[in-house]
Amino acid sequence: MNDHSRAPRISRRYSNYVLGLLFVVYVFNFIDRQVLSILLDQIKADIGVSDTYMGFLTGFAFALFYTTAGIPIARLADRSSRRSIIAVGLVVWSGMTAASGMVRSFTELAMARIGVGIGEAAGSPPAHSLLSDYFPPERRATALSIYATGIYVGVMFAFIGGGWLSQQFGWRTVYLCIGLAGLPLALLVRFTIRELPRGYSDPPGTPQIETASVGEALRFLMHCSTFRWLVAAVSVQSLSGYGFMTWSPAFLGRVHGMPTVQIGLALGLVIGICGAGGAYIGGKLTDRFSLGDARWAMRLPAIQSIAAVPFMFVFVLSPAAVWALIGFAPFYLLGAMYVGPMLSTTQAIVPSSMRATASAILLFVVNLVGLGVGPWATGFMNDFFADQYGVEGIRYSLMTIGLAGGCASVLFWVTSRHLPADLARVR
Repeated sequence: MNDHSRAPRISRRYSNYVLGLLFVVYVFNFIDRQVLSILLDQIKADIGVSDTYMGFLTGFAFALFYTTAGIPIARLADRSSRRSIIAVGLVVWSGMTAASGMVRSFTELAMARIGVGIGEAAGSPPAHSLLSDYFPPERRATALSIYATGIYVGVMFAFIGGGWLSQQFGWRTVYLCIGLAGLPLALLVRFTIRELPRGYSDPPGTPQIETASVGEALRFLMHCSTFRWLVAAVSVQSLSGYGFMTWSPAFLGRVHGMPTVQIGLALGLVIGICGAGGAYIGGKLTDRFSLGDARWAMRLPAIQSIAAVPFMFVFVLSPAAVWALIGFAPFYLLGAMYVGPMLSTTQAIVPSSMRATASAILLFVVNLVGLGVGPWATGFMNDFFADQYGVEGIRYSLMTIGLAGGCASVLFWVTSRHLPADLARVR
């Protein structure tokens, strides 16, 4: 049973402060991670490599170590201070981002990306676990969705700020500025966020178990049908999402001739506003509809995934940049709506003592497929289609990766069928 009678009382105002601070940390997480997308062609020209190599740099070089480090760090977070782990990770990834501005070769930049990935592995799983203790189940999807909007706000600042800074001062200055700017946040996280007992906001009477081993956690999750299908659905969805996030700036520059600053401003605003709006709306709708029927937590992403496909075609096939961006806005809004339901469902189907671990395992698979394969596969297809279509080949790469995202609809719908039984199992 969860008995927290000796725990400090946490006001709604303070809970919102913690959410706001972790949101800002997540914004910096994605600024540091995704600024490479807006700098991609400049770095490619500077160090002299192909799109396939740049796809590896944006994808596998980051994702492999990000995902591998995530599980042991999450195990530590389920046993010790989550705020300290986030703070240390923030110092590491900010420092390695700053170091990226001083590299002289592809190998050195790849090593710096690996360092960023290891540091950022300490961000989300402990934050998901903390927020699940600060917010009760009926408000949890909304809270986690607000946290997740940091993805899109971070990309917005990366594209707009990175595009402008790179034109004025060069891509190396961009890395130095954004890396050093993240360091003071670590002090705020460490000294102003309180640790709460695991399961603090769960309903009275919710069973609590001691922290499980990795093997026990994996066995629990592998016997959870909802988790297995959710991982498959989100992996396919993120394959498309990361492919587009990484290569859309290059698409607008190569096909439509837009300069870097305009690309950063246009895509940054669309991703920031529509992505954050979609993530927030997805969380609110989940909290509202799943009260009557838990299956709607996964039915909503199923509808969203397939509804986004027509707008993807508008973006990829439009002859003018303005029409491409008009199509990109609803495509990205719909494409972001799965994030809140994904996070809240993952937290709901496991005991509180393994929430950080569950998030890390989910992110391990999802990021290895989405973040690792998505940008690399798109870059590989760019080189493949370029032999036949020249600069227009990137259209067909994005179209292919976009259609993969639509296939996630079926997987989300299957996930919804298993959710009620797995919720009953953990409660």
